[in-house]
Amino acid sequence: MLLWLLVFSALGLEAWGAPTIVSRTEWGARSLTCRAPLTPPVAYVTTAQLSGLECQEQQVCSQKLRGLQSWSVYAQGWCDVAYNFLVGDDGRVYEGVGWDVQGLHTQGYNSISLGLAFFGTKEGSSPSQAALSAAEDLIFYAIRKGHLSPRYIQPLLLKEEVCLTHQQPGMPRKACPNIIPRSAWEARETYCPKMNLPAKYVIIVHTAGTPCNTPMDCQVRVRDTQSYHMDKVNFCDVGYNFLVGQDGGVYEGVGWHTQGAHTYGYNDIALGIAFMGNFVEKPPNAAALEAAQTLIQCAVGEGYLTPSYLLVGHSDVSATLSPGKALYDIISTWPHFKQ
Repeated sequence: MLLWLLVFSALGLEAWGAPTIVSRTEWGARSLTCRAPLTPPVAYVTTAQLSGLECQEQQVCSQKLRGLQSWSVYAQGWCDVAYNFLVGDDGRVYEGVGWDVQGLHTQGYNSISLGLAFFGTKEGSSPSQAALSAAEDLIFYAIRKGHLSPRYIQPLLLKEEVCLTHQQPGMPRKACPNIIPRSAWEARETYCPKMNLPAKYVIIVHTAGTPCNTPMDCQVRVRDTQSYHMDKVNFCDVGYNFLVGQDGGVYEGVGWHTQGAHTYGYNDIALGIAFMGNFVEKPPNAAALEAAQTLIQCAVGEGYLTPSYLLVGHSDVSATLSPGKALYDIISTWPHFKQ
């Protein structure tokens, strides 16, 4: 894969022009939060080809990159897209984390290489000639500007493609899920009572209403839930410690250290985990269920939840239909469940 990059000419650098670089602002990137500096000049270039991002024009490619960034941050737990630059099949170079920040593309090489990813091609196809020319221009531009050593090692090929439509087999499971912080869903600042940790209970709740299936929709749902709880019900914050979406994301509510307002008499000793949606008739999807189970395991491992905790449904300790019969039937099979 990508062997065509190995035939780059060693002609004089003056023959090469500057590539067209679409800035992060132009493609609508979120704010850059990666902080590890990349010290120039680096000695390597690594390359990858991304599947599932077919596009042929800047507007569509920009949209695809915004989706890639959201997937990288919220599904993978990275600080941003993994690459320094990405090359579209439209012949444009798109700024990833840029020249001065380390990417997350190749373990062991992030601090000494530029990560370059090709996207926009159909799965199984090679990048267009315009994309190859843009990548060539970028590499020689990097040399001229001192970002890349003139003696750089010819492109170090990544062994695996990245595909957004299928999870890579054999990937190691995380001990804790990536928890989407309050800042990501634009939470209001509040001051609520502290938890008594480690908690002794886990209480499973549903929020009712329709479920959310994408990070953007789930962020809106969490924000709306906070507004409803604070403005209509007079809670000090959103009522749950964590919320789980059908996108497989775990969203920080009041978090580990703050009491929720989910169950009278239990808020100071129980973690309230709310599935976003109504699960009376149909249960949450597998991604949401796995995210919640991983969160519970994480809580024990990190000391936020006692190893002898009890897990109950909201309806076990309060007069409510929550968490819904379909969800209740599932959690009743989970470890530590006590009716």
